Amino acid sequence: MDSKKQTTRSQSHGNSGNEKQSNGNSNGKRNSNKQKQSRFNEKNAGKLKDFFLEELKDIYFAEHEALKALKKMEGAATSMALKDSIGQHHSETEEQIKRLEEVFSLVGEKPSKKKCEGILGIIKDGETVLEDTETDTMVRDAAIIIANQKVEHYEITSYGSLAELARTLGMDDVAELLDLTLDEEKKTDVTLTELAVESVNEEAKKE
Repeated sequence: MDSKKQTTRSQSHGNSGNEKQSNGNSNGKRNSNKQKQSRFNEKNAGKLKDFFLEELKDIYFAEHEALKALKKMEGAATSMALKDSIGQHHSETEEQIKRLEEVFSLVGEKPSKKKCEGILGIIKDGETVLEDTETDTMVRDAAIIIANQKVEHYEITSYGSLAELARTLGMDDVAELLDLTLDEEKKTDVTLTELAVESVNEEAKKE
């Protein structure tokens, strides 16, 4: 009887040892997996920051192109209210470019542009509008508003996405700067809509 108890206890201790060894192996695997996952996340964060920088260069290029286009649109507009709105946004765009340069500085990069076919296509459409409409008409003003809003919507999407990426990357100071510009772009879009709805479209309908 005593011999059987001793054998049972011996087997129990043996199983306990195996369980500890098994748990040790399991914990080791988990720690190894965590380390691999951590390295994987760091690698992906690096890739995400690279993508962020490429998009930053894209909008930097877009703002410079928009600045040139705004000057043309301001000169082509008939309504003084529209001229004033475009002129104000031209000044805002100059400040937005400076703000982007501050963002580049915060992320340790020199300001640089990446050619963006998307914004070039939108601006080209706007130039075509000027060719296809008569000077000194409200129809042209209505077309100018639409052309400007296409640019605004591109910029709103870009700044909104960049701000969220910056927050994901832990760059809250950068996100705040991008949010400032995002708010300005949204306000400009609303102003253009109000101009169209309250006066320009109705006047254009009479021509």
